[in-house]
Amino acid sequence: MHIPENYLSPETCAVMTAAMVPVWAHAAKKVKEELPREKVTMLGTGAAFSFLVMMINVPLIGGTTGHAVGGVLVALLFGPGAACIGVSVALLLQALIFGDGGVLAFGANCFNMAFVLPYVGYFVYRTVAGFRGNLADVNPIRKYAGAAAGAYIGLNAAALCAAVEFGIQPMLFHDGAGNGLYCPYDLTVSIPAMMIPHLAVAGVVEALFTVAVFAFVTRTAPDMLIDGSGMQTAPDAKSRVPLFAVAAAMIAASPLGLLASGTAWGEWGADEIAQTSAGGETLGYIPEGLASGWSLDVLLPDYAMDGVNEVLVYVFSATLGTSILVMLFKLISIPFKGRRN
Repeated sequence: MHIPENYLSPETCAVMTAAMVPVWAHAAKKVKEELPREKVTMLGTGAAFSFLVMMINVPLIGGTTGHAVGGVLVALLFGPGAACIGVSVALLLQALIFGDGGVLAFGANCFNMAFVLPYVGYFVYRTVAGFRGNLADVNPIRKYAGAAAGAYIGLNAAALCAAVEFGIQPMLFHDGAGNGLYCPYDLTVSIPAMMIPHLAVAGVVEALFTVAVFAFVTRTAPDMLIDGSGMQTAPDAKSRVPLFAVAAAMIAASPLGLLASGTAWGEWGADEIAQTSAGGETLGYIPEGLASGWSLDVLLPDYAMDGVNEVLVYVFSATLGTSILVMLFKLISIPFKGRRN
């Protein structure tokens, strides 16, 4: 679901980034108002959950690949505003160091995965669970059903937004021959190409991942969960251990993402897009925006390094990304010193 560089026009990227500015401002305000310092620190681990699960690709219908995002899980632990900030930082890290998602498309990727996904998913969770006050009062079956439904619907809502952003490009930006300058496939192609695999597979993976970790944290560290009271309580130090354990397990499992072959839809390189096909017809050209567009030389493109075992680099990338996120949010939490709810 990561939109790469040059698949969206600069105008589209600018609009999507501008749309995210008030969202980030609102989310930062909610974090400042609601989270104690201990939870701001642990938000780095929540962001790492999202970063790590996005590294684990799974095969999708049509020969492409996809991944979960974990945005709803982070919202269940820290609130949707905190999830927006955490997933946004994870996406920025992916774009700048690993080339996973475009730097210019950062605003669009955040709109889809850091705004639509956690906010829609958290709303669905509260609606299905009948969440009106204290989490302890929620029926367990409805609670987990709400988490699953929120994760599934949230991911597919994000996928739909990405499909629309892809699909409007050839309608708005094309050359004299009608060839798209950026993403070459219109809505009749982009929507089914994105939605069928996400509805059938990726959404299910997102739901299973969310419920599994949510159930584990509920049992082992219930004070890490938000209780609907607005201001969140500072968790006990022991409650951090289960989250660190989940992160460590995900780092160890990250090479599973190498098992899925194929390229995610809409993430082809300029050297392979001309050979893509839709409706039995090969595209046959490289869009001008992709052929001459801007790109950033990153440290570990696609979590790989020439001449080094791909499993080792994948684990190193997972460890590096997790460490940066944990340390970054530790620094962000410093101004919160002394505030404990």
